[in-house]
Amino acid sequence: MSTTYRKKLIEVALPLEAINKESAREKSIRHGHPSTLHLWWSRKPLATCRAVLFASLIDDPDQPGIPAELLDRIDRLPPPEKRGAEWERMSLGERRRQRLFAFIEKLVKWENSADEGTLKTARELIHAATGGNPPPVLDPFCGGGSIPLEAQRLGLEAHASDLNPVAVLITKALIEIPPKFASKPPVNPEDRPRGMGARWKGAAGLAADVRYYGRWMRVEAEKRIGHLYPKVKLPEEHGGGEATVIAWLWARTVKCPNPACGAQMPLTSKFWLSTKPGHKAWVEPVVDREAKTVRFEVKTSEEDPGGLAQQISAGTGCTNGQGRKVKATFRCAVCGNGVAKGDYVDAEANEGRMGAMPLAIVAEGGGKRVYVPFDHRHGEVVPSDVVRLFSSPSIQEELPREAARGTFASNAQGRIYGFKTFADYFTPRQLVALTTFSDLVGEAREKARRDAVAAGLPDDGLPLNDGGTGAQAYADAVATYLAFAADKAADYWSAICTWHSSGEKMRNTFGRQAIPMVWDYAECCPFSDSTGNWMACVDWVCKVLAALRPGAGARARQLDATTSPGSVLHPAISTDPPYYDNIGYADLSDFFYVWLRRSLNAIYPDLFATLLTPKAQELIASPYRFGGDGEKARAFFEAGLGQAFTRMRQAHHPSYPLTVYYAFKQAEEDSDEQAGAVNGTRAVASTGWETMLEGLLRAGFTITGTWPMRSELSNRPIASGTNALASSIVLVCRPRPTDAPLTNRREFVNALKRELPGALRTLQHGNIAPVDFAQAAIGPGMAVFSRYSKVLEADGSPMSVRTALALINQTLDEVLAEQEGEYDADTRWAVAWFEQFGHNEGPFGAAETLSKAKNTAINGLVEAGIVQARAGKVRLLRRDELPKDWNPTQDSRTTAWEVMQQLIRALETSETAAAELLLQVGGLGEVARDLAYRLYSTCERKKWSQEALAYNSLAIAWPALTRRAAEIQATTPSQARFG
Repeated sequence: MSTTYRKKLIEVALPLEAINKESAREKSIRHGHPSTLHLWWSRKPLATCRAVLFASLIDDPDQPGIPAELLDRIDRLPPPEKRGAEWERMSLGERRRQRLFAFIEKLVKWENSADEGTLKTARELIHAATGGNPPPVLDPFCGGGSIPLEAQRLGLEAHASDLNPVAVLITKALIEIPPKFASKPPVNPEDRPRGMGARWKGAAGLAADVRYYGRWMRVEAEKRIGHLYPKVKLPEEHGGGEATVIAWLWARTVKCPNPACGAQMPLTSKFWLSTKPGHKAWVEPVVDREAKTVRFEVKTSEEDPGGLAQQISAGTGCTNGQGRKVKATFRCAVCGNGVAKGDYVDAEANEGRMGAMPLAIVAEGGGKRVYVPFDHRHGEVVPSDVVRLFSSPSIQEELPREAARGTFASNAQGRIYGFKTFADYFTPRQLVALTTFSDLVGEAREKARRDAVAAGLPDDGLPLNDGGTGAQAYADAVATYLAFAADKAADYWSAICTWHSSGEKMRNTFGRQAIPMVWDYAECCPFSDSTGNWMACVDWVCKVLAALRPGAGARARQLDATTSPGSVLHPAISTDPPYYDNIGYADLSDFFYVWLRRSLNAIYPDLFATLLTPKAQELIASPYRFGGDGEKARAFFEAGLGQAFTRMRQAHHPSYPLTVYYAFKQAEEDSDEQAGAVNGTRAVASTGWETMLEGLLRAGFTITGTWPMRSELSNRPIASGTNALASSIVLVCRPRPTDAPLTNRREFVNALKRELPGALRTLQHGNIAPVDFAQAAIGPGMAVFSRYSKVLEADGSPMSVRTALALINQTLDEVLAEQEGEYDADTRWAVAWFEQFGHNEGPFGAAETLSKAKNTAINGLVEAGIVQARAGKVRLLRRDELPKDWNPTQDSRTTAWEVMQQLIRALETSETAAAELLLQVGGLGEVARDLAYRLYSTCERKKWSQEALAYNSLAIAWPALTRRAAEIQATTPSQARFG
């Protein structure tokens, strides 16, 4: 096969650890982070996108034909701070690569995302690598806009598209609107007299106007609907007088199914208001059995209420035989006999008979939360003007019942609990508030236009959507961001929000990629100064705007990627396509669309032309759109994704790789016939991966690299039974050469066995987390498969991607098993025993037979300190049973098994303790690290999630341990280290 391109850095090597560390860290960065401008699901971390784009354009320096300008610029980069003796032994090409790695480690840091010096260097390197003509970047599935935003940050022309209008608008707000008004002062009369200056750098002036008109909206809204949010009288112990309400807390109710009772029963078992030390509060139910009523009193005390909350919970929530709470099943607090199960509650709710009962009020009181009981003024607020909401058709649109399963406030059985339209997610008061603020966006827009004219902007009447930059366009921009604040308010002002008792704050609607059903909810006050208020929503938006540094021109459009990738000529494409059936983006985004449409329809008539977001063309394998037919849904997704990749193949710039993000883990066990299993062993394949890869290969791509980019915090627990991955896998693809050869199954398997071991060893040494190892292995395996035009089966038919995936997984298992050759005999026995019995007891006879096969003996294993043998039973010792004062330098029979277990235990104490132990064990440390991969694979297969987490943690921590060990070695004499 011929290769006519220069390899890019991403096709050779990356500083994965640094990229992953910064990507995971972004999860804890809130204020000013672009992800907080507007909610979108499954965004890619900015650090990952920045690194992938940069490494896709920069040539790997250790190959012939590299532009002299690029080599010169690389040579002027600082070398890595910690070079050591290895630096002197490196080739010039490897040293240059290490300089690039050191720069990428700096580039991906959040603190440098707006550092002009760092970004200038990145742009110079890209300029040198591309001959002064960098390609435009296109993301045809732009979603939340991370990829085009990072392209723009790197000085590249950014183009983005998506079928979903909410995604398009978010991306416009990040990359398209800010450059139009960059470095311009605000137009509002309060800030305008301050004129131009450095303080209005980037989009800071626009942010100041959004904040000003947001404050104006708050004042106007309070005039119109403030009477719906009365103040509350504080108890004397809290100073008396009146205070602003932060939130009203409610419990849903249904009629008790016991015919002899019929009371309105609260559907909740949560009674804590605050669990903060020094400020504990809860509610106690007061039952009047004659009147058949329940009310709640607020209690505060620093004394433990004697398990009161648990007692109350046991009285109202039903449990099974093991004492576990049964979901959606409640016992009547009045009669104690009526039990309302899920189907009954669902039927009552769908007939309009679900109500709400007040629990307590949270108020502002001298810098802290004050909890008080309801009074009549708060329990009987019924707005008379709610009827005007019926003029908004979108909010009254019915939800698709089948889509509600697991997506909307329902459960997997399809119970919808009365949530039939979008209006049902909100109380009448919340609907009035959101309608008021949404309508005020239009009034603020007109006010901003008049102020912009007074400030000297051209009164040309040209709107933003038509390319305007004058007063009207500027007012449209201000209104766009105010509408985003209203969307953020909708996220905090629904009847799905709850009260966080340990944090004493509001939880928003979207805690995950679905709208969960909640039985007790919190209704917050827009006019407070505390959690969830209107100005807090405005501030989130303004902080993002103020931090943006608008770059080169960019454009975001609404397009269907299956029919058109856009009109941009020869872009470098980087994209994050939909993940099979994981996330219903269109269904979820309607929650926001209905409000955006109300406030912005006049500005973006094309985006908001339909009552709800487009569904028919959305690339998702959702059976409900095909009458419940899962096979038709799969075929639709596969065909659409294939068409999208074909369009990308036609448009993509030939000098640069295509990069595709994927983060879906769906494992299925195939039969021998389906997967072509070897030696009768069934193999695991993956529908999501199969569909993705099938589309790429049919479009004519070959895979030249794969990189697991971790997007979760390193302490993330393993999500047992979920399709969650800790990493996104980035596939690096090139067009398959026209002269790609044919091969057969035998040669493909032989090629896998030749090439996969080295690639897997590289992945292990590159600190790929065991949780991602099997997914990462797909890359080098498919790189072998995709280099051929076809792989033929014995009957002459082409091998399917599914079969190839199964063979790759089988080879992975074989490679991990072959690494046993590095283990001592005792460890080989321990691995085999662990796979069969875990840490449970097994028969002595089986243990002895295995010991002979592994060339060891049971008494030797006992002597080694890893096994207990007594009463005809044998058991592997758990980590917590191993000697705490173990010293490998004094152990006459040290095993890799014990080294690994002791390292894990030391790591649970501290990184330093594990590093000190690593120094003592020497070369056995690397063997122990590789053993962790093998055992993780075993635990995943056996579904031993907690044990798997320990092995995953050791592998993830390995680079930090080796660095810390080197520091200890350099600063501590050996005698002091080993005593």
